[in-house]
Amino acid sequence: MILFVKLLLAHLLGDFIWQPNSWVADKEIKKHKSIYLYLHILLHGVLVAVLVADIGFIPYAIFIAVTHGIIDLIKLNFQKAKTKRTWFVVDQIAHLLILIGIALLYQRNSIIPILNFNEFWILLTGFLFVTKPVSIFIKTIISIWSPESQNSHQDNSLANAGNYIGILERLLIVCFILTNHFEAIGFLLAAKSIFRFGDLKEAKDRKLTEYVMIGTLISFGIAIVAGLIIQALLLQFS
Repeated sequence: MILFVKLLLAHLLGDFIWQPNSWVADKEIKKHKSIYLYLHILLHGVLVAVLVADIGFIPYAIFIAVTHGIIDLIKLNFQKAKTKRTWFVVDQIAHLLILIGIALLYQRNSIIPILNFNEFWILLTGFLFVTKPVSIFIKTIISIWSPESQNSHQDNSLANAGNYIGILERLLIVCFILTNHFEAIGFLLAAKSIFRFGDLKEAKDRKLTEYVMIGTLISFGIAIVAGLIIQALLLQFS
């Protein structure tokens, strides 16, 4: 299980946290001719090798990096504007299946004892998951309902404020669950409703209000499920 957690952490770092938007844009335009595609592949291989910290795992790290590049190339060549969301989901599922398969095939024997601290890896991966990866997931899923008037309401908002608010609220929810303060989640939702939906009511835009509500409920739902999974894993390895 911990081997898979480390592989998942490497995937989250390489695919979301340390992959700039400029890399993604360049890959979508140039595809196999993009230098950033190969830097992305190399980054994944290095991250896997470093996090697992086992010399014997290096061939598996190379395999993960190569298959990651092949999956990305397939997505880049076949996705269209209308099918981008579908290919995003297929791409991530394919990566996860590779990681699960490698984790099942390999028996870990780490050469760095400190990296065997199971709770650390579980917490790091869990908290990292509810930040940018979930933001990208939610944005991709609800983009189909994006109201035309949304951009007009962003003029009076801080740049990317909604994105950072979502990340902070998910981190708080996970913390509340891990400390057994489930009631605080209700207060957080109530506080956000007062400030956020008050502004939406004044704007008198029903579609925008529904759009924000869907995003909020998905965000809270994912954070709660993630928190419960992290809590269960911590109990298992404690």
